[in-house]
Amino acid sequence: MEKIGNRTLKFSKDICILSSAAIVGPKEGAGPLSKDFDKCFSDSALGQDSWEKAESMLQKCAVERALKKCNKKPSEIDLIFAGDLLNQCTASSFGLMDFEIPFIGVYGACSTMALTLISASISIESGAAEKAIAVTSSHFCSAERQYRFPLEYGGVRPLTSQWTVTGSGAAVLTSQKGICIDGCTIGKITDFSIKDANNMGAAMAPAAADTIYSYLTDTNTKPYDYDMIYTGDLGSVGSKLLYKLLDEKGIDIRDNHKDCGNMIFDPNKQDVHAGGSGCGCSASVLCSHILNKMRNNELNKILFCATGALLSPTSIQQGENIPSIAHLICIKNKE
Repeated sequence: MEKIGNRTLKFSKDICILSSAAIVGPKEGAGPLSKDFDKCFSDSALGQDSWEKAESMLQKCAVERALKKCNKKPSEIDLIFAGDLLNQCTASSFGLMDFEIPFIGVYGACSTMALTLISASISIESGAAEKAIAVTSSHFCSAERQYRFPLEYGGVRPLTSQWTVTGSGAAVLTSQKGICIDGCTIGKITDFSIKDANNMGAAMAPAAADTIYSYLTDTNTKPYDYDMIYTGDLGSVGSKLLYKLLDEKGIDIRDNHKDCGNMIFDPNKQDVHAGGSGCGCSASVLCSHILNKMRNNELNKILFCATGALLSPTSIQQGENIPSIAHLICIKNKE
C-alpha cells in the first residue's frame, strides 16, 4: 500500500469485488433501478415484528445472496465489516450474528458502505484477511423513529428532506483480478453550520467536495479521467451545492456525475422530495446498478464517494450542528 499526496492510499494488491448483492424494500422496488436489485420485498416489515428486526433481515439477506453468487460459505470468510444508523449498530450485530464470521462494527453514517469497503480492502492488503465482506443497511421506518418522529406522528416533511432508503448492500472481497478497488481517500470531518436534520444534503455536500478535491489533487487526475463520479446521497439539494463548492476550486463534475440519492427514486412519481438517503442508499445502488454496469463493461473506471451526516439523537436534542464526512474509493475493471 502506498500513500499518494496527503490523504490518498493506493493498494498494491488487486482487491477484487468478487460478488455483490442489494436487497431493498417496496418503495425502492418501485423505482427506476428495480431490475438491478437482487430482491425487492413487497412488505416494509419483511415479515418481522419490528422495523429494527426488518433492517437486520435486510443485511442477512444481502450477505446470504452475495455469498451464494460467489459460491462461498460463511466459514470461508475471515472478517465482516458492517454498520448501520441504529444505536450501537444493532441492525448489523443482530442481523449477522448467525453467520459466525469475525465481526468488526464500523460507523460512518450514510458513508458506511465506502468505509466498510475501505476497511475490508486494508485488511486484505495487510494480509489480515484473505476474504472479507463489507455490508451496511438502513430502513426508513427505523431511522424515522430514531432521528425524527415515529410514523404515527404524521409530521410534515419540508422539501429539503430526503427519504431514508430501506435497503442493504453487501460485497465479498478477495485478492485477484477483476473489478477491483484501486485506491481510496479517507474523509475529514467538516462542519457547514447546518442544524436542520431535514436538510442533510446541504450538511454533507462540503465533505463530498473536500474529499473529491483531495483525491483528484493527490492523484493529479481530472474528472474526465473517470467514466463516472458517484456520490452517496446528497440528493437534489446537496448535488447543486456540491457543484458550487467544486466550482470554487476550479473543478466541474457536472458532465459525469450522478448521485445515488437522485437515482434510486423517481422524483416525478414518488414522493421523496430531495431524493434518497441512508446507509442503504449508496450501498444498494453500488452493489447492484453500478457494479452491474462495470461487469457489463459499460463502465471501466469510477469514483464512488459516499457521504455521511454525523448526527445523533443526543446532538439533535442539544441543538448541535450536523458535521459530515465523505469517504471515496476508486474502482477499476482490471480483467
